[in-house]
Amino acid sequence: MPLDPHGNRARPRRLNYETRIFISALVVAAPALLGLVIVLWSGQGSDKTALITFFVVLALTLLLAMEHRRRSIYPLRTMSNLLEALREGDYSLRGSNSRRDDAIGEVIVEINTLSQTLREQRLAVEEKSALLAKVIAALDIAVLAFDAEGFLKLANPAAERLLGSPFRHLNGRSAEALGLGDWLQLSEPKISERSFPGGSGRWEVRRARFREDGRPHDLLVVTDLSRTLRAEERLAWQRLLRVLGHELNNSLAPIRSMAATLGKLLDTEPLAEDWREDAGSALGVIGDRAEALARFMARYTAFARLPPPKPRTFAFGELARRVVQLEQRLAVSIDAGPDLEIRADPDQIEQALINLLKNAVDATLPTSGRVCLRWRVDADRLSLEIIDSGTGLPQSENLFVPFFTTKPGGSGIGLVLARQIIEAHGGTLALENRTDASGCIARLGLPI
Repeated sequence: MPLDPHGNRARPRRLNYETRIFISALVVAAPALLGLVIVLWSGQGSDKTALITFFVVLALTLLLAMEHRRRSIYPLRTMSNLLEALREGDYSLRGSNSRRDDAIGEVIVEINTLSQTLREQRLAVEEKSALLAKVIAALDIAVLAFDAEGFLKLANPAAERLLGSPFRHLNGRSAEALGLGDWLQLSEPKISERSFPGGSGRWEVRRARFREDGRPHDLLVVTDLSRTLRAEERLAWQRLLRVLGHELNNSLAPIRSMAATLGKLLDTEPLAEDWREDAGSALGVIGDRAEALARFMARYTAFARLPPPKPRTFAFGELARRVVQLEQRLAVSIDAGPDLEIRADPDQIEQALINLLKNAVDATLPTSGRVCLRWRVDADRLSLEIIDSGTGLPQSENLFVPFFTTKPGGSGIGLVLARQIIEAHGGTLALENRTDASGCIARLGLPI
């Protein structure tokens, strides 16, 4: 057996499909040709007539075989052209004269259907890609993509502003050259302070990985926190100063008034007989308001110096029942959930529950309603609700602003302190009005 150039046994060369179709047509006609030869040479005609008849029949057989070959190959070439167009991404070609009542027609119909499906899918992908590109371009967040070697391959306009250069000048530069090399090693989000040509400040950096052409790439998303923090800080200060100004004016106005009264009293010659009584009353008012301001500052100091939680494991049900027993003004009902132990700071959690329960009772007492405390376990979180039948929440955005209060004599610190405690434990606190009746629901979530 002959060997190929690599020294292996060469396989015998097969005839192509077209040749095999032609030979099979001749094989089908061979018995008829053989029968014709036998009849002609055994008959009464001359040899010349028999020979001419044989060659005419043979020529017709060859022509019919070639036509059979052409008709057999034509639909296959059509399907080949359609599949080649699909491979090249041209989904506009369609096979014609396709029917469901023959085998070749069914194949062409399926290819046409596949082409239409791929065309629609490519159109949908292009539309989504265009939308994604517009969204990324409109983001005020820097998005940068690096290849497996750490060279920049994509940057949106926000990234261009951050790096102080258009993408055509940044394309292909390494992460180290751009001052981002250490961020490509991050495994979790990080807040970092850094200076760039486009600005300096605090940045939140998130790194993700994706694949393109089978190779890993890195995606960096850099968010400028400075402007957002400054805007939120300014808004918080505005709210806080508004509340502080209100509280200070409430105390300073009577002090100023009493000081003016004392000045007029002492300027009167001769002094009135009851000047001592009037002066004592005025000084009492000044003292009361000064003491109120001292208490106000003490509450502010306590709020600002809340210590971090000291977690330990304790039975939550026992703590909840103890908090309920501390409220003597109204009998609070308990819809007890499962007995469970959680790991948290029991003193701070107790203080948060006391504040929330006190607010619920304060709101319910004027309506002679009821307050209920209930809890349940959702997955790995404790969900607690304090439900009252009071007048509901006021229309205000300042419920969690320190020292803001709608209650006469209220400190405006209970809700803020409760939320600060819950969030320090990784939980959530939300207030909302009831939909089934008058009142409010305080929803508290804590990780178990």
